[in-house]
Amino acid sequence: MKYLKRLFLLTLIGCFLATGLIIGLYYYYKPQLPSVDVLKDVHLQTPLQIYTSDGKLISQYGIKRRIPLKLSEIPQPLIDAVIATEDSRFYEHPGIDFIGVFRAAVNLIRTGERSQGASTLTMQLARGFFLSREKKFERKIKEIFIALAMEQVLSKDEILELYLNKYELGHRAFGVGAAAQVYYGKNVQELTLAQMATIAGLHQAPSLLNPISHPSRSMERRRIVLLRMLDEGYINKDQYMEAVAAPVTARLHGAEIEVNAPYVADLAYQEMVRRYGREEAETMGYKVYLTTPSDIQQAATDAVIQNLHDYDERHGYRGPIAQLWPADQPTPVDETQILDMLSATPAYSPLTPAAVLAVQEQSIDVVNKDGTRLRIDWDGLAWARQFISDIEQGPDPQTAADIAQVGQLIYIRQNQQQQWQISQIPDVTGAFVALDPLNGAIRALVGGYNFYHSEFNRATQAKRQVGSNIKPFVYSSALEHGFTPASIINDAPINQWDRASGLAWRPKNSPEEYDGPIRMRVALGKSKNVVSVRLLRAVGLDNVINHLANFGFNPKELPRDESLALGSASLTPLQVATGFSTFANGGFLVEPYLVERVENIDGDTIWQANPALACRECVLTNLLDTPTEPDTTQQTREELESSQSLEAPKAPRVISADNAFLMTDMMRTALKTNGKWGTNTYWQGTGWRAANLLHRDDVAGKTGTTNDARDTWFSGFTPNLVATSWVGFDDMSRMLGRTSANQYLINQNPQRYNWLGNAMVGGEDGARVAQPAWIRFMQQALLKEAEQEFFVPPNIVTVRIDRSTGKLTQRSDFTSRFEYFKAGTQPTQFVRDDEIEQTQQTEQSTLGDIF
Repeated sequence: MKYLKRLFLLTLIGCFLATGLIIGLYYYYKPQLPSVDVLKDVHLQTPLQIYTSDGKLISQYGIKRRIPLKLSEIPQPLIDAVIATEDSRFYEHPGIDFIGVFRAAVNLIRTGERSQGASTLTMQLARGFFLSREKKFERKIKEIFIALAMEQVLSKDEILELYLNKYELGHRAFGVGAAAQVYYGKNVQELTLAQMATIAGLHQAPSLLNPISHPSRSMERRRIVLLRMLDEGYINKDQYMEAVAAPVTARLHGAEIEVNAPYVADLAYQEMVRRYGREEAETMGYKVYLTTPSDIQQAATDAVIQNLHDYDERHGYRGPIAQLWPADQPTPVDETQILDMLSATPAYSPLTPAAVLAVQEQSIDVVNKDGTRLRIDWDGLAWARQFISDIEQGPDPQTAADIAQVGQLIYIRQNQQQQWQISQIPDVTGAFVALDPLNGAIRALVGGYNFYHSEFNRATQAKRQVGSNIKPFVYSSALEHGFTPASIINDAPINQWDRASGLAWRPKNSPEEYDGPIRMRVALGKSKNVVSVRLLRAVGLDNVINHLANFGFNPKELPRDESLALGSASLTPLQVATGFSTFANGGFLVEPYLVERVENIDGDTIWQANPALACRECVLTNLLDTPTEPDTTQQTREELESSQSLEAPKAPRVISADNAFLMTDMMRTALKTNGKWGTNTYWQGTGWRAANLLHRDDVAGKTGTTNDARDTWFSGFTPNLVATSWVGFDDMSRMLGRTSANQYLINQNPQRYNWLGNAMVGGEDGARVAQPAWIRFMQQALLKEAEQEFFVPPNIVTVRIDRSTGKLTQRSDFTSRFEYFKAGTQPTQFVRDDEIEQTQQTEQSTLGDIF
């Protein structure tokens, strides 16, 4: 009893001393301890995510990949795996596991080393938020006090939810949600038990135990996790055996991108950085919803890529990327050597690198970087005649050996028929923009062939000469100064002597043909250069520049000479599309915008676009007065009220509704075809393929080609969609050149090639190079859009005119047509019979009601 009393007394004294020590330590470290109240509203760094208007992920930005999850969204087996492995008494202790502390203390006394920890999940979380990872006694004391405080502020479930979302689990994945995506490309709810155990085991040492970098270590760690789950009764023996035997299925997955639109994503990202700063934009978990529908954006991307390959293939094959091994030496027996060489070559969708393994008479065998062996038949090789220069190609190949040799590193791709063919990165590049003309919303944007090949966004950054795409704006200026679609202008050569330079300026038509007196409508449809110059002279250079400024073009950047009428001004595709939107929407200048709204991590909208609308109130109230004339849309009041706020601002009117309609109708002429004037000469607008292939009458547009075809354009629109296509070389010294026909391709695939008309042969221009992308895009974008008539303003009248003179006529035969005029500008004189007879002596028209 004596010894027991002493032992009891010593124990009691020890407890008092320990309590006093703890209290003393607490007050000593209290000034250094952080407030845990911040954890009530903690912010975990979460990347910026960018979505299409219909909610499909385009891209995400941020160093840390994190998918924050509520505890209820995390599968119970994954929770069990973490608790069993990291803190089996988590729901029983107050933040400190005294049994674990005792075990660590005994180990320290026995070995003199701090090799065993006693950290609970709460203590780990305290360290992760407030302390370093160094193993020091002082840090451990602070960790204990913070953990105790956390347990007073947060519930066990809140602590566990923070833990499962916070920690790095390797390969920049933070939290179990991101780890599921990075390692398995799945939502966390879709993981198997083996995969959950793998992720649960990563908390200890993610760099050493992750299944991608160290699969064997990962399997052993997974076994330990599963064994702990079995010991704790979370799984049975059968589940344990099945999960332990499961193979390692992890591989590195990127973000689950649903739509490939990196140029669009980059624009949105830059806008977010300007608005919020880089750190906030990349870490606050913002979700950005754009104005681009996924199907419309995909249609634009596909159209641009296919169009650039079509042009590139017309001009010949430039040869392999490299020779991996000499053609006269045996193919390496170890295929991994080939795959290693292929892995060093980047793949630019839709291109993938491949090595030529064998060459037959009219086919080749290749292996791609994934190790898949493929055979490319003659249909995938026949296009590849030799590229000599931009204006010259070699003869058509006869055998596969004329094209490829064993050991060559080449690019291959799947064509529109899903057949593999030999390919190459196009030298030529392009851009594409589509807008909603009613509010400026960007519906699609492509800045080049491939963002990862070139990040330069040609749609917004490349200012290129617009060629004949400028003519509708020059003609619009002429309409404001007394001209009409029936006005007669002399289509004759211009020869102007410049005394200062001692040279003569001689603008020419392309082709170099002149029709003499010609109506404005016909001149625009046939894109007559000299007529555009004469109109600029008649209106005055300053007046034309001032008028062009109404469309959003910077007058200081427009050339102050007559070359402006031929398109010497340099504009971006986005600027051009914005200008054409004014014609489509009835005369209003809209501001292009891309971001529709921004949501925070909780799904609350923190920013909403409020674009100025093209005369929304005019449509709603049907006002017909001159200052606010009706829009060209046919939307009902209900449709507009449901899609736009009644508080939305109005876009400024920059041209009259009459001017916009007359220009739109003249540009419809530019897309007409099947006309014949005279016995041998066929007349057709420069963009005739568009109307033919779209089989619609509600389209208008204009081609554009600069000198030597260095830049080619096509801009066109319907009442609800405007799009501009540009194709050219980044190296502005190169011209798009000429091409000769590959007869094999025409014979084998007439549907693909014949619709291009003369694009297979001769000089390249806007109709042959840029317009095909526009047509392909519109064929998809308008699939669900019913044909819709352009709105005719009330101040527009129609009269029957003589085709040759533009005067009134009473005849109703081929010499006449109905023409639109702004009321008060229609002709008042009738054509004389002798004028008609004189015309009939030289021309017989079967044109119909086109020009």
